[in-house]
Amino acid sequence: MRIGVLAVFLAAVPSSNGSAWAAMSGSGPQHLTGARQRDVVLQWNDVVLEAIRRSTLGPPMVARALAIVHTCMYDAWAAYDAVASGTQLGANLRRPSRERSPEHKSEALSVAAYRALVDLFPAQQSLFDGLMTRLGYDPLDTTTDPTTPTGVGNAACAAVLAFRHADGSNQLGMINVAAPYSDYTGYVPVNTPTLINDPNRWQPITFVDGRTPAFLAPHWGLVEPFAVPPDASVRPAPPALYPDARYVRQAKALLRISARLTDRQKMISEYWADGPSSELPPGHWNLLAQLVARRDHHSLDEQVKLFFLLNNALFDASISVWECKRFYDYVRPITAIRFLFAGHQVEAWGGPFEGTQTIDGGTWLPYQRGTFLTPPFPEYVSGHSTFSAASAEILKRFTGSDAFGAAVALAPGSSRIEPGLTPRHRVVLFWPTFSAAAAEAGLSRRYGGIHFRDGDLEGRALGRRVAALVWQKAQILFASSPQPRSIH
Repeated sequence: MRIGVLAVFLAAVPSSNGSAWAAMSGSGPQHLTGARQRDVVLQWNDVVLEAIRRSTLGPPMVARALAIVHTCMYDAWAAYDAVASGTQLGANLRRPSRERSPEHKSEALSVAAYRALVDLFPAQQSLFDGLMTRLGYDPLDTTTDPTTPTGVGNAACAAVLAFRHADGSNQLGMINVAAPYSDYTGYVPVNTPTLINDPNRWQPITFVDGRTPAFLAPHWGLVEPFAVPPDASVRPAPPALYPDARYVRQAKALLRISARLTDRQKMISEYWADGPSSELPPGHWNLLAQLVARRDHHSLDEQVKLFFLLNNALFDASISVWECKRFYDYVRPITAIRFLFAGHQVEAWGGPFEGTQTIDGGTWLPYQRGTFLTPPFPEYVSGHSTFSAASAEILKRFTGSDAFGAAVALAPGSSRIEPGLTPRHRVVLFWPTFSAAAAEAGLSRRYGGIHFRDGDLEGRALGRRVAALVWQKAQILFASSPQPRSIH
C-alpha cells in the first residue's frame, strides 16, 4: 500500500537525532548508474536537510540555503540542457550535445551542490566530503575549465555565490556588524519582556530557561528575491488593531481552541511544529517533495527543476513573510491574550499534563514547550502558512494535479510536550491533496496558540501569490520546458 509506505517514511525522516540519516548514508563509492544516478538530486537534498538539522539557522536562512544549493545545482545542470538558461551565466556554460549525458549532469550538479554547502555550512564540510567521496567525485578539484563537468559545477556555483554574498542577507556578517546574518537596520522592539507599551506590537518573550531571543532577522525583507518584485505589491492588508472588536474576537477564538484541545489537534500542532533541531518548515516541504519525486519516478532533469522551483518559492516566501512581519511588527497571541485577560478567569490549556483549567488570563500559555514558547519574531503573517501554501502550489503545478495521498502515523504517548500521555490512541494524519497538507500546516499554528486566524489565512494567500511569480520566472529560464498542465 503506497500510503502505508509513505507513512513509514514520513514518520522516520522528520527527526532530530540523525538516525534516519545514518541509516541511509551508507559507505563506499556508489558509481552512479540508473536509479541511483536519477536520485543524486535527492541525495544532495538529504545532505542539505541534515546540515540544517545540525545548525542553528532560522527559517528564512534555511529557505535561502536550500534555494542557493538547488540554484547552483540547476545552473550547473542547465549547461547540459539544450535550451535551459542558468540564473547567473545564462547560456554561457552551454555544452555541445555530445556532452549532455546523465553522467556529466550528475557530476556537474554534485560539484555545484558541494561548493554551495561548504560556503553555507563550513563547519560541516566533513559531511559533504563524505557524500562527494561516495559518489566518486573529488572535493579538492577546484578547476573552472568549462570543458569538464567539475569545471562547469565550480563555475556555476561561484557565480551564484558571488551574487548571493551581496544579496542583503548579511550571510558573511560584513554589513555594519561582524556576526553572520545579523540585523543591520537598527530594529528595537516597542515592548520589553516585562512591559507592554503597545498591545498591537511584538514583544520579546522570556522562555523558562531564561533566554529572551531577539527578533530573528528583522532585515530579511531587504534580501534580494528570486522572482517577487522589490516593492509592497504582495504585502497583505493590515491586521486587526486594538481596540477594534476583531482584535478581541481573534484572541477569544484562540482561547476557545486552547480550552478544547483534542489529542489530534495537539499532535497536528506538534507534527508541523518544525522547531529547533529539525529541518524547519522549508525543509519539511522538501521531505514531502522527495515523496512526490519517488512516487512519480521523476527523472534527474525533473528532480532538478522541481527542487529549483520549490526552494526558490520557499526563499521568496521567506522574504515576503519577513517583510510583512517587520512592516506590521504585529503582536503574538501570548502577548495579546495576557494583555486582554490579565486579572480575568479564563478556561484554557493549563500546561503539560494539566488539561483544561480555569486560570488567570495573564498567565496563559500556548501549546508549546516552555523552552520555545513562541517564535522570536512578529505574528503577521504566518511563516508556516506561507511556506506551506507556496510549496503546495508549486507541487500542484509541477505534477499537474493536487493529488498527494500521503499519511503519517503518530504513536500513543509520542508527544514531546506531554510525553507518555498524548495521544492516548494512535493518530493518523492523512493528506489527500497538497492543498490539504498546506491547510493543516497553517491550522496547526492556531492549535499551537502562536498564530491568529488572519495570520494563517493571509499567509496562505501570500504563499500562493509568491509561488505563481516564481513559477512564471522559472518557465522563462526553462525555455521550451512544458507549460503548466491542467490541474484537476
